Amino acid sequence: MSGFERRGIHLLMGGKSAVPFVVRLLDAAAELDYNWLILEVNNKFAYKSHPEVAEPDSMEAADARRIAEVAKDKGVHFVPMYQCLGHQSWKERPAGLLKAHPEFNEAPDMDATAKDFYCMSWCPNHPEVNPLVFDLMDEQLEAFGADAMHVGLDEVFVIGECERCKGTPNAELFAKAVNDYHGHLVGKRGVEMQMWGDRLLDAEATGYGLWEASANGTAPAIDLIPKDIVICDWHYEVMSDYHNPPEDYPSVRYFQEQGFRVWPGGWNKPDAVRRLIEVARENASDKMLGYLATTWTSMEEVTMLLVAAQLRAKEARTVGVADSVRLAAELLKK
Repeated sequence: MSGFERRGIHLLMGGKSAVPFVVRLLDAAAELDYNWLILEVNNKFAYKSHPEVAEPDSMEAADARRIAEVAKDKGVHFVPMYQCLGHQSWKERPAGLLKAHPEFNEAPDMDATAKDFYCMSWCPNHPEVNPLVFDLMDEQLEAFGADAMHVGLDEVFVIGECERCKGTPNAELFAKAVNDYHGHLVGKRGVEMQMWGDRLLDAEATGYGLWEASANGTAPAIDLIPKDIVICDWHYEVMSDYHNPPEDYPSVRYFQEQGFRVWPGGWNKPDAVRRLIEVARENASDKMLGYLATTWTSMEEVTMLLVAAQLRAKEARTVGVADSVRLAAELLKK
């Protein structure tokens, strides 16, 4: 074994109907020697505290307990995830939180139908957003019996737009959000906090693209947040796709040098997955945790492909995801 402590898989929760697939995925993950699972639940949960944010086909607390029990039985460390700040819509279609509470929208007057618009954010300075979100986090933590939580925070493009936020540097706004979630999860609940790392990277300095690093001034927040946060350092392209000669994922080393524990994550390109794992090994300190396989496609299809390799998926990229998960599992055994 590589010595990497955490060999993880990240999944998007499809809702109550997807619970049997999570259970089957836990079987497949254990057989591949993955020992961590991050399940991005978001608003696919029948919240008691704020039922208005729950989306159709939401899982219930009993489903969460079932998943947690199976994970424990399989030796897989389970982590629920609630996507914070950004990713609150798909273009103009708000997710459960902003659909129920449009007053939290950071930029309600922004044209969400514009070609270059990605997704909405909530306002980190709205006085009512954190108490509500903390209730949602608490329900997930309690239902799953979890000792860690992932708070997302990737690809935050809409920030510093509303009257509460204008005039404050984006790095300070982003750091405030991070510190607020840390204060609740680590300070109050005593659980580990995990987040994606892209907004803490400067796109120009690192050579990453505008998805995998920040070009809107959030990167200096890295000096304003606690070092006990686990940074999930995701990169999906081979670095030579960005510039030549390639610098091999400099953030893997950078986050460790800054004092953070680092959990690199790849996606659906085997060449990039292979190189990211190589770079993680080459630059490993005691801050290096392992590897996180992300999926970002139909959980049902990924699960079935991992359980029965001969099954055909509807989308070619889904096959690439499953193949990359298997490849990472093999590389991590070497």
